Amino acid sequence: MKLNRRNLDNLTHKVEKPTYLASDTRHGIAHIGVGGFHRAHQAFYTDALMNQGRDLDWGICGIGLRSEDRKMRDDLAGQDYLYTLFELGDSDDTQSRIIGSISDMLLAEDSIEAVLDKLASPDIRIVSLTITEGGYCIDDSSGEFMATLPQIQQDLAHPKQPRTVFGVLFAALARRRAAGTAAFTVMSCDNLPHNGGVARKALLAYAALSDADLHDWIATHVSFPNAMVDRITPMTSNAHRLQLHDQLGIDDDWPVVCEPFIQWVLEDKFSDGRPAWETVGVQMTDDVTPYEEMKIKLLNGSHLALTYLGFLKGYRFVHETMNDPLFVAYMRAYMDLDVTPQLAPVPGIDLTAYKDTLVERFSNQAIADQLERVCSDGSSKFPKFTVPTLNRLIADGRELKRAALVVAAWALYLKGVDENGQTYAIPDPRAEFCQALVKDDALIVQRLLGVEEIFGGAIAQSAEFVAAFEWCLNSLRDVGVTATLEHLAQH
Repeated sequence: MKLNRRNLDNLTHKVEKPTYLASDTRHGIAHIGVGGFHRAHQAFYTDALMNQGRDLDWGICGIGLRSEDRKMRDDLAGQDYLYTLFELGDSDDTQSRIIGSISDMLLAEDSIEAVLDKLASPDIRIVSLTITEGGYCIDDSSGEFMATLPQIQQDLAHPKQPRTVFGVLFAALARRRAAGTAAFTVMSCDNLPHNGGVARKALLAYAALSDADLHDWIATHVSFPNAMVDRITPMTSNAHRLQLHDQLGIDDDWPVVCEPFIQWVLEDKFSDGRPAWETVGVQMTDDVTPYEEMKIKLLNGSHLALTYLGFLKGYRFVHETMNDPLFVAYMRAYMDLDVTPQLAPVPGIDLTAYKDTLVERFSNQAIADQLERVCSDGSSKFPKFTVPTLNRLIADGRELKRAALVVAAWALYLKGVDENGQTYAIPDPRAEFCQALVKDDALIVQRLLGVEEIFGGAIAQSAEFVAAFEWCLNSLRDVGVTATLEHLAQH
């Protein structure tokens, strides 16, 4: 049955449905970058809140700034912005539900005026972001905003026709100040350390180039809470759509598949109010840092440790790597010996139990999480998820081979051919640049490790790390993934 408001009551009782009417809700949040993760995470929590009959004035209006957002908007609009959150796990207690917290989506391509009017409306008190790690335009080596990017220069030259996230936020805040409207909160839900701080840095850097007075107003009045977000959300495939139809009889053009696990630790720092998310499981805190470090270094760092190796081996799904005991042993050793000693105590979290949970989550067969998804955008992920761990291991004089293997696997992965001779595309906005670094085998070490915006300065300067990296690279080339992991397991 086609998913839309008219058919809601006729859908199977096996799926939870919104208990509130769209007509009873009002937009309080505008979200830029509506993708699978947002719909499985923030929109899920907001829907759960609305199902309690409260905070109905915190509905979500999606904002699409990219031309690729049109198909999603059209598909969602065709089903009254409802979609199925399709939980997939290896046990029988998974729950699927229809989410109704998003009720509109505006495209900048259709009307930037309509987008800015929406963001300037007093009803909108939070603008949230999932724009990917690379979307913040911060140079990882210097930590500075990349103001020279063509799209940023374009927005600075044409401030009334912005195309970038920060141009749009700035223009909307300018309208709010001029109208005497309170500033909204900018809430990053992206998976990067101190995401609120990064968003603040980017927006203020942009503002400083445009209007000093408005820069100061933003610095004073706009809140940028940090958050740790977590839910594995694979790309939705046609197979998932068919599975949803077969299991629940729902025809949904844009469902979201996700694992049962979900976590959101959020700094309680908002400019103009917020939904009562703590009533539906969000952990509000004064300091996100320890949770953030734990998640980024253990979960995301381990993901990278698995994925490039797995891809080279010929695996294409995360669970396939976890069906290989060598991969599990390697990941656990990386977590226990390399990462955990670097972590500060995390309030309320048993790190051993957390790592056990990660093994369980990565092993989820039902979700069929694609290695390609986790491998994507490696040039942005390494500086955030892996390099801080490497730097600390180097500084502390620790064993380096296990951690160097993550980088060596990426280097070979960038060549675009696995151990079985299968070729594949590199899903990275900087694919050409990265592939050029590994083209000449004799120069890989200095070319790759020498890229400061990815690896910083300390890694290429460490003779011990370079030696460990060379050993891993040669071992992967000469004897392959399995024999390399066997060797590491014995030492």
